[in-house]
Amino acid sequence: MEELSVNHNDELVMKLLRYFISEKNYSPIVIKGIQGEIWLENLDEDYKIIRIVSNYIHNDEQFEFDLVRTKKLMKLIKKKTLSFKMNALSIFVNLNDNVDLKKYNDIPKIDVADVKETEDLNKYNFIIDSFPDITKEMTFKEKGLELFMKITGDISKKNEGEARMNEEVFSMKKPIVTYILIALNVIIYFLTTMLGLIDDFAVNRFSIVNGEYYRLITGMFLHANIIHLLFNMYALYVVGMQLESFLGKGKFLAVYLLSGLAGSCLSIFMNNGYSVGASAAIFGLLGSLVYFGYHHRVYLETVVKSQIIPLIIINLLIGLMPNIDNWAHIGGLIGGVFATMAVGIKYKSTRFEMINGAILYLILVGFLLYMTFSGMLF
Repeated sequence: MEELSVNHNDELVMKLLRYFISEKNYSPIVIKGIQGEIWLENLDEDYKIIRIVSNYIHNDEQFEFDLVRTKKLMKLIKKKTLSFKMNALSIFVNLNDNVDLKKYNDIPKIDVADVKETEDLNKYNFIIDSFPDITKEMTFKEKGLELFMKITGDISKKNEGEARMNEEVFSMKKPIVTYILIALNVIIYFLTTMLGLIDDFAVNRFSIVNGEYYRLITGMFLHANIIHLLFNMYALYVVGMQLESFLGKGKFLAVYLLSGLAGSCLSIFMNNGYSVGASAAIFGLLGSLVYFGYHHRVYLETVVKSQIIPLIIINLLIGLMPNIDNWAHIGGLIGGVFATMAVGIKYKSTRFEMINGAILYLILVGFLLYMTFSGMLF
């Protein structure tokens, strides 16, 4: 049987793809109008973007045009992914020897490499520093068809695994905690209204500083009137049923309560009156959705940018009206992001990221409580 002959450049590209997708968890980016190059993304790596370019670049002028186009596309990706910093590595497998890469060593945010053989990767310290195992993982004993089958099989397994994880995360589950929270809010509203106890459990700086710490939590289950209750419970139902399914029951409850607590803390720091309502916790759920959507932007990018963020902005603007505690909303929103960082996104968050989230949340709440109890208030 005659052995399958594979083009050398195609083989090199396949090896690079297998390494970055299977070993380093990069995902392909679909960019309209791009041919002869593959873009990969992983925001957890030093290089957020990897470009594998198989187009023939025959002179400096064509290479410089490629750089300009790459920078423009990176700006678009940076904007779409809400990234503050984005570095790229461009690997050229079909670069003319006349192109002198030494002239382009100091390109901001973009490192370039001319790789015609696997061993060429060792010539670039910036590649070995970020991917020390790359040449080892690109060495195979298989050849021809056997090599092709192995590489495509490895990539397929990786994609199948990610598909199973995404299906698990995005499959709808019954929002039991959301239903319980709605029921609690409704029951507590009627009890406190009938018994006239709203002021006894509302968020209030003077009462909390004098030892009634429970108000920091109880205030988020109280409502001023039936319209206030219905509006918040509808928002909790719409947002909660989605987020609880995404995060899981325990994490969802933790985010809800921690968001409400953060909202109460900012409220007593900025206000001297009484504050009630679940809206701080609900704003926290919206912040959590933004953070979740950032990690799953392939699926939720459009929803986050066109629906969730505008909804947050509109409600913050509504919060500027009299008798609305917008500081509680802002505190809940920030607290929701930090709380979600702390509890983590399944299959996405690292331990380092979760620890940072917990630290940021504790700093936020600790600072506000310290300033409030020490009398350093606005």
